Amino acid sequence: MSRFPHPFLACALGALAVACSDPAPAPAPSESEQVVSRPAAEGPRPPAPPTLADTTPKAYAGVENVVAYAPRVYSGSVPHGEEGFRTLAAWGVDTVISVDGATPDLEAARRAGLRYVHLPIGYDGMTEERTLEIARALSLARQRGAVYVHCHHGKHRSAGAAGAATVTLGWSTQQEATARMKVSGTSPRYPGLYGCVAVAQPASAARLDALPAEFPETWEPQGLVKSMVEIGHAFDHLKAIRDAGWKAPADHPDLVPAAEAGRLADLFRTMDTAERPHDFVEWTASSQRLASEIEEAIVAGEVDPAALDARLQAIGTSCQDCHTPYRNQ
Repeated sequence: MSRFPHPFLACALGALAVACSDPAPAPAPSESEQVVSRPAAEGPRPPAPPTLADTTPKAYAGVENVVAYAPRVYSGSVPHGEEGFRTLAAWGVDTVISVDGATPDLEAARRAGLRYVHLPIGYDGMTEERTLEIARALSLARQRGAVYVHCHHGKHRSAGAAGAATVTLGWSTQQEATARMKVSGTSPRYPGLYGCVAVAQPASAARLDALPAEFPETWEPQGLVKSMVEIGHAFDHLKAIRDAGWKAPADHPDLVPAAEAGRLADLFRTMDTAERPHDFVEWTASSQRLASEIEEAIVAGEVDPAALDARLQAIGTSCQDCHTPYRNQ
């Protein structure tokens, strides 16, 4: 569930006001215009960043699902450690904008000479206010260098944010931004993300200049949002364990299968479901039970891969069933 109320409605209502305001800001510079790159950390220079001509997302050292949304504006996954931030720095990225709920890795970013802006959004889209904030942050950051917008996997929320913001800045049309979202792999299961791009209109320079020029480096998640972030990480760890045959993956040997299953069960168990709808409570309880069964089987040494696979898949299905009415709309 998103903690940003009625985002699609807010986008739609705000679009008329934005459309009727002053002329839009100047379009983004072309991809051929020179930008001074920030000095990258030690190591070989990575391949060139993606362009608007690309029809598939790109993977690089430490970043995945990278897609260009405007000249030197990229959307993709969370940067993975020092390697990911070094890749961005080598592209001339100055600012990283996170729309994920998780706290950014500020120290790793700073070591690469990058700054962070943290403006989380939900899978159901954004309010008009948040769209304008992201557009304002993107516009200011773009004056200093390239900009990288990310969520967790880089397919859905960062794509929606980059798409709506570039339309708001007059750097792309609704149709162009929607096409870029499809390149990113944004699922049609998230109509709110596509919806905010569909109603976005170019905002005037005066409208954008009226917004603050400073944005937080971290936006601490609270309550349900924080629980969902942690559940997402634990679930990803269990999927990696499953892919390794229900053992610690070779590339992540610190993962303890039983501990990760127990962590997931505890997160579902301790989630605040007070005053939540009955089906929400049932889905949470079902997921907690399935995670506990995985933990118990691993602890007992009863590792039947097919049975554990089925339970993990059932948790994923339960999460999707819950997201459809409570997160994605």
